[in-house]
Amino acid sequence: MNEPLPVDGKGPKLPPTYPPRTPPPQKKPVEPPRPQPSTKPVTNPAITKPANTTSLPIPGPGQAPLETRRPRMTVRARRAANWALTAYPWTGTQAVRKVTDTIRAWGYPHPDDHQLERTVRLLVDAATNDHGRRISVHLADQNDMLLIAVLSHTDATPDDTILADLAAVPGTASCGTDASDDGRRVWAVLSTERPRTRTTPAA
Repeated sequence: MNEPLPVDGKGPKLPPTYPPRTPPPQKKPVEPPRPQPSTKPVTNPAITKPANTTSLPIPGPGQAPLETRRPRMTVRARRAANWALTAYPWTGTQAVRKVTDTIRAWGYPHPDDHQLERTVRLLVDAATNDHGRRISVHLADQNDMLLIAVLSHTDATPDDTILADLAAVPGTASCGTDASDDGRRVWAVLSTERPRTRTTPAA
C-alpha cells in the first residue's frame, strides 16, 4: 500500500531526482586588455659597448698623485677588461698573461712583454701584500694609452713607496695609489707608442 506523499500549501512534494544536477561553472570574467607602452623601450647605446670597469681618469704625463679617496671604478666609452683573482703567490703570473694577451688582441705591439710583466707584477705584488683574500685587475685603453689598475679590496692605507719602481719602468706616463670604496688600488698608465731609438752622433 503506497504511503501518501507529503504535501505543503503549494501541492504535493515530489522526491528528488538522482543524480542531482550539477550547476554549470561560472564563466570567468574577461580580463581587460593590459595597457601597452606608448613607445618601445630605448636601448642605452653605452650598454652595447665593451664591459665598463673603471672611472679612474687617465692623468697627464708625469703625474704620480697620492690621494685618499675616490669613487668606485667604472669605465665609459673605452675598451676595458677586468679579472677577479685569488691572492695567491702565483697570481702575478696569471695577471701578466691575461693583461698581455688582451693588449695584444687589441692590436698594441707596445709596451713590450718585459715592460708589461714588470708593471703588472709590481701592481699585483703591492695588492697581495695587503693580505686580502682576492684582488681584481682592471685594464682599459684610451688615446693610445693603457691604464692598468689593481685593487686589493682591503682597507689598507695607500703607500707611495711603489711609485718610484713603477715610474722607472720604460713607457710609464703616470702612476699612483689611492683608496676607494672598492679598497686600496694602485695603477699605472703606459704609452703604446714605439720607443724612440737613440742615434749615435757621427764621430
